Amino acid sequence: MSSVNMDVKYEPAPTEPPPLYEATGLTSQQAIPSSKPPPPLRTPLPLELPILNELRSKRVILASASPRRRQLLAQIGLSNLEICPSTLPESLPKSLSPFEYVLRTATQKCMHVYSNTINVPSPLGEPALVLAADTVVVAPSGQILEKPRSEAQHISMLTSLRNSKTHKVYTAVVAMAPLVSARDPGYALESTVEETTVWFAGDVSDEMVLAYVRTREGADKAGGYAIQGVGALLVERIEGGWDNVVGLPLRGTLKVIEKAMEKGAEEGLEDEFAEAEE
Repeated sequence: MSSVNMDVKYEPAPTEPPPLYEATGLTSQQAIPSSKPPPPLRTPLPLELPILNELRSKRVILASASPRRRQLLAQIGLSNLEICPSTLPESLPKSLSPFEYVLRTATQKCMHVYSNTINVPSPLGEPALVLAADTVVVAPSGQILEKPRSEAQHISMLTSLRNSKTHKVYTAVVAMAPLVSARDPGYALESTVEETTVWFAGDVSDEMVLAYVRTREGADKAGGYAIQGVGALLVERIEGGWDNVVGLPLRGTLKVIEKAMEKGAEEGLEDEFAEAEE
């Protein structure tokens, strides 16, 4: 959940061959000290999966302004995204269960962006896929935690999470794809919700909490911390997906994308078969 350049793009694969799996580094006796910074990590080749290959040449909309989600999708090779955040207010009652709250919020975001873009003319045609997500942090009391609104609230939030030892993070992912047949309602919708339990380290001091808050890293994050950044210092362990805490569980996301795209295509085939039988 750290700050990421919004212009992150998938870099072409380097021309040199990929590294071997065998250890080929220098021995400790051969190691040469250097004051130079380490080279950037090698960008992996894109995943050669049929559904991802198909989407790379189509219009894919991410209904989120989150640079963390955009970066996670870029890791599987979906970097050519159209960013179109939902402008709907998140006004659902916090009395809902966390599961229902996060799923309904993500669904509303996805449907709002889908309806606003499906009929808007574009050189790329109608969107092949709209993807939305929502993440919430839930205290042991069941309270849904949003982004901190002040430094004092931020300190109070993290202190409470530390004192309670554990909390849960829920992320809902919703994918929508137009039906080839255009049969009512005209789209296929698939969703998933994942849960991760997070343990804060019991020895995190008040001084550490204050120092972290003043980095401002967690100021725009639900729960007030970024597990993939300096906020990892607050976390002892997790049970569940790390990327779920960041804001987009990649395995679950890939599954809902596949299901939505397959359902959209199957509806068209069913209509073709029905017409042929007539």
